[in-house]
Amino acid sequence: MSEVFDGYERQYCELSANLSNKCSSTALLPDQEQKQQKLSEIKTGLDEADILIRKMDLEARSLQPNLKAMLLAKLREYKSDLNNLKREMKRISSPNHDQSAREELLEAGMTDAYKTSTDQRERLAFSTERLNQSSDRIRESRRTILEAEGTGLTILQELNQQRETLLHSHTKLHEVDNAIDKSKKILTAMSRRISKNKWIFGGVIGVLLLAIIFIIYFKFTRH
Repeated sequence: MSEVFDGYERQYCELSANLSNKCSSTALLPDQEQKQQKLSEIKTGLDEADILIRKMDLEARSLQPNLKAMLLAKLREYKSDLNNLKREMKRISSPNHDQSAREELLEAGMTDAYKTSTDQRERLAFSTERLNQSSDRIRESRRTILEAEGTGLTILQELNQQRETLLHSHTKLHEVDNAIDKSKKILTAMSRRISKNKWIFGGVIGVLLLAIIFIIYFKFTRH
């Protein structure tokens, strides 16, 4: 469900309920000045309702086909409700309305007044129901968002743990590399020392051989 559409819908339902109440109270006002002031307020409210209807229509048509069809069907109900409000406003602003209202009150007392406001009460109940539905959808959307946030936090924690594991592994690898480098240096030094010892050992053997040859030669030459 579109949160933008839900916002417009909530505003419209509140405005529709308010306009319905104003129409009911204005129809019974005896003072013409007060009545004209109320009618002006109702007209302003109807203009605002028209704007909200257009905004909902634009938002619904920008959505995916399945959601678009559902919202446009709902929008037709709101348009019908708005037309009823406009007809009611036109009726109570009619010059003959006061006379006919007085005649109805004289003929039937408060019974006809009750019947006159039945449509407004039905619209009020309709708007209240829609408002409650919008509130339920908003609560459901918030619950979904909170669940998504919880899932996101869990994923972030897991990723952070994996990052720490990778950093720890990287540190271990770095330590292993250092140990290998040290081992290479030790082996190189040992190799050089072995090579050096070979040359020393070879030199000692050569000196000993020369000494033995010299001794043998010296003995034979004296005899």
